[in-house]
Order: sequence, then structure tokens, then C-alpha cells
Amino acid sequence: MNGALDFLQRLGAARLAAMGVVTLALVGFFAFVIMRVSQPAMGVLYTDLSLQDASAIVKDLDARGVKVETRADGQTILAPRSELARLRMELAGKGLPSGGGIGYEIFDKGDAFSSTSFVQNINHLRALEGELARTIRTLGQVQSARVHLALPERRLFERDREPARASIVLKLRGELDQGQVRAIRHLVASAVEGLKPERVSIVDEHGRLLADGALADGSGGALLEEKQASVERRLRRQVEEIVAGVVGAGRARVQVAAEMDFNRVESRSETFDPESRVVRSTQTRSENQSTVSGDAAVSVSRELPNASQPNGAAGAPRDASSKNEEIVNYEISRTTRTEVLEGGRLKRLSVAVVVDGAYAKGANGEVVYQPRSQEELDRIAALVRTAVGFDRNRGDQVEVANLRFAEAPPMLEQKEESLLTTLLNPTKEDILRLVESAVIALLTIIVLLTVVRPLLKRVLEAEKERRAGLATAGPLAASEPALDMATVTRDNKTARMLQIAKVNGELQAEAIESLGEMVKSNPQETVAVLRSWIHD
Repeated sequence: MNGALDFLQRLGAARLAAMGVVTLALVGFFAFVIMRVSQPAMGVLYTDLSLQDASAIVKDLDARGVKVETRADGQTILAPRSELARLRMELAGKGLPSGGGIGYEIFDKGDAFSSTSFVQNINHLRALEGELARTIRTLGQVQSARVHLALPERRLFERDREPARASIVLKLRGELDQGQVRAIRHLVASAVEGLKPERVSIVDEHGRLLADGALADGSGGALLEEKQASVERRLRRQVEEIVAGVVGAGRARVQVAAEMDFNRVESRSETFDPESRVVRSTQTRSENQSTVSGDAAVSVSRELPNASQPNGAAGAPRDASSKNEEIVNYEISRTTRTEVLEGGRLKRLSVAVVVDGAYAKGANGEVVYQPRSQEELDRIAALVRTAVGFDRNRGDQVEVANLRFAEAPPMLEQKEESLLTTLLNPTKEDILRLVESAVIALLTIIVLLTVVRPLLKRVLEAEKERRAGLATAGPLAASEPALDMATVTRDNKTARMLQIAKVNGELQAEAIESLGEMVKSNPQETVAVLRSWIHD
């Protein structure tokens, strides 16, 4: 203990304070590293959660003792990566996440016998709205949905019944086309009794009307405008895709104006073919007629049937006629055609395309703008005409122009710099790893300079002092033996060995004497050492 205290006194207060600070820093750092290493790897359990679902999930996991983290204002929950699958299955068994709405599980908690019919109807409406919202959220581009149903009460007479209506608010991840909007309307209408798709209104999170449910039929002006806008978007997307493949992405601007004919036209035509005929009926009539005249007297007996002529009566001349009549009726081939042209036909199409020029590196390293040739513009125009179904008789117009855009493309040097930056740009994990390595290296250097180096220096100094003490005491005791030893060494080997033994005996005597003085000065420590020896 005295030696330890002497050593601490020799170190000094400043050095001890530095050692204490470094020790605390090391303890804190290694505690941080151990805690960081011992923490389990966290993974995303659920994202885009409502506040109700996030609160229920966090409460359930805290009750189990599972460590969780929340991010993005509570919409994202992180849990240990090794337990993600198990936690999801267990939470799904409890109906979590419920999607921010209440489904048919509302009937599992209530008492059907004590509930009134009004409460039952309200619960049924809430459950139906929640289930529809969950089904709509299964679509890829729908992030969240809220459904409101207006179901009128049943009336005694059909003429007094009001139609059912529905309102849907969507939070989208992208854009919905008209086909997807119609699919949502038909989905909701098919799930609710008495609801027609035309009675479903859909609004997105920005307040844009995607479907108007105030129109009972589908021939309103809003629907016609939506159809026209859908045709224009489809044609513009087709033109942009084919032009971008030639001039590059983002280097072309396309606008399409489609003039639609929404009139419903019905036409009928009837055509007769005289060359194609079929006999329908035939009628034949034959007539024979004869006349007899003479000079004999006229009597009743002559006019009777089978009356005989008197002898010698001269024969009278006879007139005979025959008549045949035939009537043939033919059926002529006839074609009747009825055409109905529904509204929404493309009446006229106008397409305007503006393409940017080409850019090349000049002699001084700067990017120089080069306009496109007329031949290249003609090829682009031909591609556009083919893509949109150009019809000259319909009055379609396609115009392709080459103009320099206000926003120039990135320079070639900037592209190289961006590539180099991408290669050298570390990720967040790499930065944290570098910071941890730098902190460890810095602390190691501090420990070496403030702790290890002084300790080594002090130990070396103590060893030098001990050697110096032995060097000063040694010549006084061993100078004469050394001379004798030198002389004896010249005589023979036996004398030299005797001299060495003598020197060793003197050293042992001096060690025993110093040990006796140490025992006299420290009797208690000596007794403790002897007791430990006896105990061993």
C-alpha cells in the first residue's frame, strides 16, 4: 500500500485528473458501443398508419415488453427485425392495423340484446363504411380512404323512396385514370343495395373532383369533359413516349387538343337488289269459247238439250276461241341496315410538339446549342402522325417545332462530377461507421499519450533509479572481491569458482540484512506475510 501511495504521489494531481477524465471517457464510450452493439437491428413493422392504429399497436407492443421506435410523426413503427413476421401475425390476429376505420368486428364487442334498432342500424352503417374503406385501400395507388354512405330509410311506396348516395375521399400516391375511378364507383355501388355508380362522388386529398355523383345519368357535361380530357391525356402520353426516345427524356413538350362529337346519331337504310329475285307465287287461268248459228226456225224443241236436228237441215258455221292467262309474283331481295353512333367520337385532332435542340461540347469546353435539322423534324412529325392516327380528311393537324428550352440540360462536366460524387458519396451508415472509427482512434491516441506513455516513462525511470542504486552500492562491497577474483581467475579454475561463491555469499548476507531491517520497520506486514505462508 505504501508503494502504491508513493506511486500515486509521484504521478501528481494533474496527471491523476487526466487519467480520471480519460478513464471516464473510455468507460462512457465503451458503454455506448456495447449498448449500440447489444441493441437488436430494427426494421419497419408498419408504415402510413393512422394515429388510432399507431396508438393501438404501440400500446399492445409495450404491454408485451417489445421495444419499438416511431418515426414520421408516429406513422411508421419500427420493431426488432428478427421478430417482424411474428409480430405481424399476432397483430393481424387481433385485427391490427384496422386501417383507421371500424369494420364488422364492431358487432363482436356489443350486446345485441340490449342494443336498440337505431344503434344496430348505425353500427351496420359504420361497419359497411369501414369495410369499403379497407377494400379501396388495397388498390396500389390509394394510400387512405374514407367512405360516407347516405342510405335513406325504406318507404312504404316505391315512388316515395329516395336513391342511395355515397361520398369517397381518397389520399393518392399518384394519379388515377378514369378507368380506375369507374372501377371504384362500381365497386362501392355493387356492395351497397340500391346504390347506382352514378350516385358515387369521389374527391382526392387536393379537393379535385374525380367523379360527380350529382348526375343521375352519365350524359352530363362534367362526364363529357372528363372523357375528352382522358382522350387528350392518353394521346399526349403516347406522343411523349415516342418523342422522348428520340430527343431524350424531358426534352420535348407535347400538347393535344381533341375535338369530340358527343351527339348520338341513329341512321337506317333499305336497299333492293333487282338481280336477286325469288318466285313467290304463280297463278294460271285457261278459257275456251265457241258460237253456232243457222237458218232453221227457232223452236223450243231445238233449244232443249240433246235436241236432234231435222233431216235435211243445213249445218251452221261455228266460231271457237281459247284464252290462257298466267300470273307470276317475284320477291325482290331487300337489305335493311340500322346504325347507331354513340357520343364521344373523335371529330378533330390537333397536336403541337416542341423539341429542344442538341447540345455538344465546343472547342473551349463549353456546351454549344445546335438546332435540329429539318429532316429530323420531319421524321419526328411522321412518328407523331402515326402514333395519334392522323386523318387528313378529318382535318387533323400536327405541328412539330424546334425551339431552345429555357432550362438547359446538365453539362457534360457536371455529369462527370455527378458520377464521381455518386461513387464517392457515402451512405448514412458509412458516415456513422467512419465517425465511430474516428472517435475510437482519437480516444486510443489520447489514452496512449496521457496514460500509457506516462506510466511507461515512470516505470523506466524507476528501473533506472534502482539500477543506479545497485551500481553505487555494488563497488563498495564487491571491489575487493572483484580484484581477488581477477587474480584468482589467472591462477586456476578452482580458485575462480571459490571466489564466485564467496561473492554470492556476501550478496546473500547483504540481502538477509536488508530483509531483517525491512521486518523490523514493518512488523505488521511481516506477520501478515508469514501467516499467508503458513496458511499456504
